[in-house]
Amino acid sequence: MILLVREDREYLREPGETLETDLGVLEIPEDPAPGETLETHLGTEFTVRELRGPDFVRHFERSGAPMLPRDIGLVIGHTGVGAGDRVLDAGTGTGVLAAYLGRLGAEVLTYEQDSEAAAIARENMALAEVEDTVDVRENNVLEATEEQPAGTGGVETDASDPNRRSGGPIADDSGTDNNGSEDGSAEGRETPGDDAAESGGNETFDLLTLDTADAPAAIERAPELLVPGGFCAVYSPFVESTREVVETARAAGLAVDTYETIQRELDIDERGTRPTTAGVGHTGFLAICRFE
Repeated sequence: MILLVREDREYLREPGETLETDLGVLEIPEDPAPGETLETHLGTEFTVRELRGPDFVRHFERSGAPMLPRDIGLVIGHTGVGAGDRVLDAGTGTGVLAAYLGRLGAEVLTYEQDSEAAAIARENMALAEVEDTVDVRENNVLEATEEQPAGTGGVETDASDPNRRSGGPIADDSGTDNNGSEDGSAEGRETPGDDAAESGGNETFDLLTLDTADAPAAIERAPELLVPGGFCAVYSPFVESTREVVETARAAGLAVDTYETIQRELDIDERGTRPTTAGVGHTGFLAICRFE
């Protein structure tokens, strides 16, 4: 997918498609290059742009209000998450945070309880070209991690394609896993949890991200889920829930810092420069916890 941009207009299209607007008809070539200028039959020019992180917020199909770049930037900056890190994410929603982390090179296992939202998130991961590094599963993260034996809680891979992650649940009610194994084991599949299984330890993560109402319950289990020095980032829309997260984190022995996300844009014109009077600068509260 590419973006066709002209001034304040953006159109998301596949190469080879036709764009029809009041500005004319544009036959998109099969291999347009980022930065290339294309013209409609009326001579109107559009610029080809490659999709990047901020574009996801505008062009992902939404299943709810997504995290905004201002919040995601704080998560990345305060946790140092990067390529090769393993992330356990709860409350996928639209999947903007998961997509950002996947494009950084992290391996993301994300849980969403709503089946429709999970399906939308998988489509969005394909749009962001991170479907091989972001595994969207339909389940409650607490139930999913509790039902896993030690060392088998990692991201599963499809036996028919070891380079593609499975999007199904860890196990169904019949006890058959999503690759057809009758005992739900990971035998015959190489997973990021195999090393932990061989050593007899529990599967752990470098970062735990939570955007769910039951975040405090997940925080209680953070010492089991995180590597030493690992982080947990909790996004909360209300002060009350943030306080509960902080109290739970402290009781669990985690170091915790809290922030309110406020960002103001500037209006700059010939008269001068001042903060904009439009829009809401506040988005939410962020608790950053660390397992020492």
